[in-house]
Amino acid sequence: MKQGIWAVLCLALVLRMSPGLAAGAAAVAETPQLEAQVQRVTEELRCLVCQNQTIADSDAGLAQDLRREVRQMLEQGKSEAQVREFMVTRYGDFILYRPPFKVTTLLLWLGPFVLLFAAIWIHRRTVAGRTEAGDPVSLSEAEQARLQSLIGADHESGRG
Repeated sequence: MKQGIWAVLCLALVLRMSPGLAAGAAAVAETPQLEAQVQRVTEELRCLVCQNQTIADSDAGLAQDLRREVRQMLEQGKSEAQVREFMVTRYGDFILYRPPFKVTTLLLWLGPFVLLFAAIWIHRRTVAGRTEAGDPVSLSEAEQARLQSLIGADHESGRG
């Protein structure tokens, strides 16, 4: 009886996993050239769910839908540039894994450098402030005499 339960559980597990496997296997273009085009385009588009992966690398449902849409558009005879332009029109420059250098993406391209220079400037100001604070303080003659008397008193009493 236990073997029957295990067999049912294993079958359920296989059936649960198979729709994903079947979807991945069915998602192949008719020709190797078309599949190469699909691969090139999907490697240039960012997964909107994962954001740090291309839609070619992502297993997210939206990435699978976008791969399918790219494949269909290329099968309909659209060029790679037309497919990319369609995706940019629909989702904005953010969908491009390597967005173009233009006014709207200026902060994206220059932001890391601005932050780096700001961090260096803040660090230098902080370090410069510390060295200035470490300089000896100028004392008036009266203050120096008082300091010498206190130091002398400490030495005479054996505390120094």
